[in-house]
Amino acid sequence: MRRTAALGAAGTLVTGTLLVGAIAPSASAGERHQGGSPEARGVVTAAARAAKAGIDWQTCPADWGVSAPIQCGYVTVPVDYAKPNGRTIKIAVDRAVNTGGKAERQGSLIYNPGGPGGSGLRFPTRITNKSALWAKTARAYDYVGFDPRGVGHSAPISCIDPQEFVKAPKADPVPDSEADKRAQRKLAKAYADGCKQRSGDLLPYMTTLNTVRDLDVIRAALGEKKLNYLGVSYGTYLGAVYATLFPDHVRRMLVDSVVNPAREKVWYQANLDQDVAFETRWGDWKKWVAKNDAAYHIGDTPQKVQAQWEKLRATAKKNPIGGVVGPAELTGFFQNAPYYDSMWTSVAEVWSAYLSGNEKPLVQNAGPDLKDIAGNISSENGNAVYTAVECTDTKWPTNWNTWNRDNTRVHAKAPFMTWSNAWMNLPCATWSAKQQRPVDVKSGKGLPSVLIVQSTRDAATPYEGAVELHKRLKGSRLITERDAGSHGVTGQVNACINDRVDAYFLHGTTDPKDVTCAPHATPQPRTPAAKTAAKGVATAAADLPAVH
Repeated sequence: MRRTAALGAAGTLVTGTLLVGAIAPSASAGERHQGGSPEARGVVTAAARAAKAGIDWQTCPADWGVSAPIQCGYVTVPVDYAKPNGRTIKIAVDRAVNTGGKAERQGSLIYNPGGPGGSGLRFPTRITNKSALWAKTARAYDYVGFDPRGVGHSAPISCIDPQEFVKAPKADPVPDSEADKRAQRKLAKAYADGCKQRSGDLLPYMTTLNTVRDLDVIRAALGEKKLNYLGVSYGTYLGAVYATLFPDHVRRMLVDSVVNPAREKVWYQANLDQDVAFETRWGDWKKWVAKNDAAYHIGDTPQKVQAQWEKLRATAKKNPIGGVVGPAELTGFFQNAPYYDSMWTSVAEVWSAYLSGNEKPLVQNAGPDLKDIAGNISSENGNAVYTAVECTDTKWPTNWNTWNRDNTRVHAKAPFMTWSNAWMNLPCATWSAKQQRPVDVKSGKGLPSVLIVQSTRDAATPYEGAVELHKRLKGSRLITERDAGSHGVTGQVNACINDRVDAYFLHGTTDPKDVTCAPHATPQPRTPAAKTAAKGVATAAADLPAVH
């Protein structure tokens, strides 16, 4: 995907007595359908051990970025589920307890924000920061976040020195010649080789399937008989695979901004589809910028805004802005706008400031900060996990002619991000670890109704993915936000959606049929006093979905 996350709420009252000391269920219908594989048996073994051990909740380490009353701990999982008695790693988890006390508690709600490579550890802050949007759900659920395997504090992997990873300016992702393409191919192979050299022992096990198995072990360690889950972006694919493997372990599941689960889409075709969707949403933002030309002075038609974008790219290509912001860095920053409506004003303000003669906001937001050692380690780690999971999950084309043909074709109609996305994924063409076959996502016996939420103009996860998952999960319900495109719908203020999310998580109720909601409010230009273009605009996306 690219860089992204989301939220939710859940069902009928379950007594505290039922939840305390709950043991891991036996092998699920989904695992049995896999023919009783060694991995399936390994999950049962690991979950039983986790249920017995529980989680030793403690004050969170300072470098986890969360503070009391949030608690932190670890869950031990096998590296290879076919060998549950072999090597293990520890998965970092945290929680904030429900605000409604024992009488209202319905269990734990586990969250994944996307990626692959996103950390969910900030999810409990939705309770401690008293988020109004999640106040009702917080009364019923402990909010539980985790770092998936390979991420953050869970046996983190790496593919390149983090300081080298963030250095800028990088080459223009749009190639001018065959020599440019050869140079990018060389970089992609070097990156794949770096992953093998720095993290090769974990690469074969960095898969969606294993993260899903980890999720079931976390459920057991929490003492939960069944899973309450909220997944956004790539987190929806984790949910879809979990629903397939462990249908009778699901209690409530909400997936928001859906990855297309069809095998033929995962992951090569999904990225090409994403390029087209980004171009559409980029167009939506340009229209908005033009409509608000009185505030930003960028251009009063989408065509003029596009012309300014092309001029900006050309300028940065010839002479990188601030010495560090070239076309690659511009694309990395400006993609925030088609990703999230909440970033529309911020990105426009930075651009407007540049055009008025102040390049500092653009350099601060689009350029690297070599002094931010911890942030750079996190960025490199997130990219490493993204690459490792997508490359290992499925077989990718190994013939450069295939990549060249397909991305040239898509770039002709979707130039904003196509080549940038292609180079990001190209390490998969020379990947060292054995590549797997995606799960055939479908309903299994015991799966309750899954709630699917999606906007029609989402750039990172196109709407067709939600439709496809809806077809595959019998009894699921689809809430569509029409004429909207922000990634992570449940994080937006829209009563038509928010009320249904609360009803699902609190009472287990869904509508008799699918629902279409009007879009949430369109962002409005901020008053001069409210503008924050001076610094740190990009960090406003920190708690947003984490699609890559």
